[in-house]
Amino acid sequence: MSGRQGGKLKPLKAPKKKDVELDDDELAHKQKLREEAKKLADLKAKAAGKGPLTSGGIKKSGKK
Repeated sequence: MSGRQGGKLKPLKAPKKKDVELDDDELAHKQKLREEAKKLADLKAKAAGKGPLTSGGIKKSGKK
């Protein structure tokens, strides 16, 4: 029997991630994506306070 039998096992180590060099185009693209995500989040927050977009007309029931 091994001495480590039973008890909590240590998790396996994940391999280290390699550092990726980003050029100016990639940095600009990531910045643009961050800005678009921020705008979308702002619009969602703004729209959350309002009611439904379509509120017109008489609601019809399914009965005839």
